[in-house]
This record gives sequence, structure tokens and C-alpha cells, in this order.
Amino acid sequence: MGFIYLEIINFVKSEAEVEDELDKVFFMLKNMSTLKTLPRIMKSAVFQRFFQLASYAKLTKEERTMYDISLKRKWDAEAVRMYQQEQVEGLKNQLEGLENQLQEAKEAVVIAKAEGERKKALETALEFKKMGLPIADIAKGTGLSIDEIEKLK
Repeated sequence: MGFIYLEIINFVKSEAEVEDELDKVFFMLKNMSTLKTLPRIMKSAVFQRFFQLASYAKLTKEERTMYDISLKRKWDAEAVRMYQQEQVEGLKNQLEGLENQLQEAKEAVVIAKAEGERKKALETALEFKKMGLPIADIAKGTGLSIDEIEKLK
């Protein structure tokens, strides 16, 4: 195992002369105190994160406290927004379920009504048959078939 020592003060390349990732790291370390924005050659996520950390480290204690509070507020607001979005989606799902149940209930009412009308027609036909009315007239009046009327007892 060997060690290589580099004195940052001896790194003299300018931004235009930087060639590889190691040069970028040394350039960043040497010029960090004077950089106001991230140079265009260092647009990778690693350097952006490094620059953010360095910018945070430059803040005074009061500025850090204010920054931390603003981050907390931002995260809290995002959490509230996400919770509300989940609630809205849940309510939409519930509404869709209720609409489906309502449609099924309407269909059940239509079916029950049709069955009730048929039952009433059968009862009426049976009463007419007991009264001795002709089966053809009973069929015509109730809408039942002659076979159905003949089967009634």
C-alpha cells in the first residue's frame, strides 16, 4: 500500500484545463470557497450534492437553523399534500364502489318490480279463472300465455 500526497495549493489547473474526474475533484476542493455556482463541467449528481453540502457548511449557525426549519416545513407540506392525495384517491374509490352498488341496486329493483308484476298477473289470472272467465280473455288481460294460465290451480 502506498500513499500519494497532494497539496491542494499546488493544483494550478483552470476550469478549461480540467480533464478527468480526479482533476474535477481537486478543482472543486481548491476553489470551493470562491465558487458561487457549480461550474458547467461538474454537472453530475455527485458534484451537485457535494456543492450543496459545501454551501450548507458555509452557512452561519442562524442561517443553518433557518434553512433546517424551511426544509422541515417543505417536507411537512409535502407529507400533508401526499396524505390529502391518498385520501382523495380513497374517496374516489369509495365513490366508484358506491356508484356500482347503486347501479346493482337499481337493476335489482327493476328485476324485483318485474317479478312482482308477474306475480300479480298470475294472482289476477287465478282469480279470473276461479270466476270462470274464458282463458283467452284472461291471457289478453294479464299478458300471460294460455299455457301459463292453464297450469294455474
